[in-house]
Amino acid sequence: MFKKILIANRGEIALRIQRACRELGIKSVVVYSEADRDAKYVKLADEAVCIGPAASALSYLNMPAIISTAEVTDAEAIHPGYGFLSENADFAERVERSGFTFIGPTPECIRQMGDKVLAKQAMIKSGVPCVPGGEGALGEDPRETVRTARTIGYPVIIKAAGGGGGRGMRVVHTEAALLHAVQTTRAEAGAAFGNPSVYMEKFLQNPRHIEIQVLADQHRNAVWLGDRDCSMQRRHQKIIEEAPAPGIPRRVIERIGERCAAACKKIGYRGAGTFEFLYENGEFFFIEMNTRIQVEHPVTELVTGIDIVQMQIRVAAMEKLPFTQRQIECRGHSIECRINAEDPYKFTPSPGRITTWHPPGGPGVRVDSHVYANYFVPPNYDSMIGKIIVHGDTREQALARMRIALSETVIEGISTNIPLHRELMVDAKFIEGGTSIHYLEGWMSEHKR
Repeated sequence: MFKKILIANRGEIALRIQRACRELGIKSVVVYSEADRDAKYVKLADEAVCIGPAASALSYLNMPAIISTAEVTDAEAIHPGYGFLSENADFAERVERSGFTFIGPTPECIRQMGDKVLAKQAMIKSGVPCVPGGEGALGEDPRETVRTARTIGYPVIIKAAGGGGGRGMRVVHTEAALLHAVQTTRAEAGAAFGNPSVYMEKFLQNPRHIEIQVLADQHRNAVWLGDRDCSMQRRHQKIIEEAPAPGIPRRVIERIGERCAAACKKIGYRGAGTFEFLYENGEFFFIEMNTRIQVEHPVTELVTGIDIVQMQIRVAAMEKLPFTQRQIECRGHSIECRINAEDPYKFTPSPGRITTWHPPGGPGVRVDSHVYANYFVPPNYDSMIGKIIVHGDTREQALARMRIALSETVIEGISTNIPLHRELMVDAKFIEGGTSIHYLEGWMSEHKR
């Protein structure tokens, strides 16, 4: 096991990784920007090193500064968390070339899964169902592009091969709009991701967003840890997640989970990962794989009892997974609400000083957050300041516990999206379960403030 790990991230995930390290008896080194000097995890770290000013490009995305810090602090491994450099194959490569262990997949796997065309081809070979569409990137021949769209059937969606997080996508409803959409998406993809390749798929009208969490070690063992429903989202950004997904037959979930675990073995995957699917009319369609820890990992931890962050560390240290697929049992139901520093209905960021911080408690309630009373939320980063996660024996109990937890939470000095969460927890359609990825935006348009 490692003696010292460098945490190359910030916010609640930096604290989460730090806690996992402390439980394993591992010392932690935290890197931080000038804007995060007073963060809780900086104060709690065994060592903390400032690597630059507030701007991410000069701090959390500064590869030489992070690797130099690992060298001078004698860290043995680097955990990238999520976001920032977590899915950057070049960073993973530089970490390993510098003699450190990258707590995540191999650079080759990150590269393959980061290119949506290559990822889709790998999944097809592994027997994982994919969205109907072309298997490769679109060529330059406009006639071939038109033929592909006619074969798939409108509406279609044009996607950037190197995209992610809901960016680099354009829906096309008519043939007249097709070629312009392809050109525009190519230009945007080249500028945003440095990769102008795009591909075409059938646009599913009303799907749900379902995820399968996987873990794989370096000894060709791979398991899946149940499913998550992440359909409550706005502009492709998730707001509420739950496990398991309500209303999907267990045998259907088991079939897709087994295929995901088999795919991990086929591509030589290691560490934690997430297969993301669209689910419509009883069928799963692969859209992408996230080669890192997810924001929503706590709901899976609460239903399985498995510490996913610790498993990432153990696998990176060459340990075998301590359980088989048969030993994994999902119990009860878990729900997570992302707490963001923003206007609850307009979604404009609300940085500033938190004057009052009173988190909830009680049976089955977990709060993952790095903030505290008098903490200043910087304007330089993502607006998420924490997550409230609950667990119950049933979905009904989990919903009741989340309502109570949200009613107890007091955050003053800044605006947060807690009022929105309180409304959604009593919304009839959400209580019923099984809403699509478009539900929240429709709900917002009906409840304009």
